[in-house]
Amino acid sequence: MLSIVIVSFNARADLERCLDSLRTAPPQTPHEVIVVDNASTDGSADAARRFAGVRVVVNASNVGFAAANNVGIRVGGGDVLLLLNSDTVVPPGAIDRLAHELDSDDTVAIVGPRLVDAEGRAELSFGRMISPLNEWRQQRLQRDRHAIETMTRERSWPDWVSGACLLVRRADAEAVGLLDERFFMYTEDVDFCASIRARGRRVLFSPDVEVVHMRGRSAAAAPTATNAAYRRSQLAFYRKHHPLWAPVLAMYLRLRGVA
Repeated sequence: MLSIVIVSFNARADLERCLDSLRTAPPQTPHEVIVVDNASTDGSADAARRFAGVRVVVNASNVGFAAANNVGIRVGGGDVLLLLNSDTVVPPGAIDRLAHELDSDDTVAIVGPRLVDAEGRAELSFGRMISPLNEWRQQRLQRDRHAIETMTRERSWPDWVSGACLLVRRADAEAVGLLDERFFMYTEDVDFCASIRARGRRVLFSPDVEVVHMRGRSAAAAPTATNAAYRRSQLAFYRKHHPLWAPVLAMYLRLRGVA
């Protein structure tokens, strides 16, 4: 069985759109849908309860994206897990095709689809392990629409795929202790993939499956808070994976008045 875990925080309209896409064209794969609400104040939990068959778990506070996903994983019963952002729209058949990709190769632990925005423009939703050089490369690529379109048409084996839509075997997720909850929001997907790859497992990016990602809504609503959350996670990531670089990053952020 497949457990679809959706974390929501004050994104009621997006959540309803996401759940409606799953209701309109549900996966043929036996599945359950679990919404974990991070103490939203906009009625998100009540809205989710109006969708038949959706299990809603409400946290007493906003525990962050990684911790909330872990809550959903623990209450779910599926041997395959789909971590799905509330600001996604899932086209008919997309989840079944992702599941087929996973079933087709026992060495694959994680599969990510091609993410596109509402206009069909591709998102750079995979990449190399975060490092100073690779972050610089990723930022340059983000500005090259032609390169992104080309790269996202090719099947590849990246270091990570986006947690906006990430299919993973439960056995692999549990083997690494689920998502690292020191990451409140951002970089938890890169860290999760790194932990799983460290066990000799593989991450697949499949261009043959597309999911719509209404990216940037929360960032646009609260850009200062969003940037601060990213920088905290970035610093936590460097402390964990690149401890020699962490003091340099901390000093850089202090000089910029960010930390």
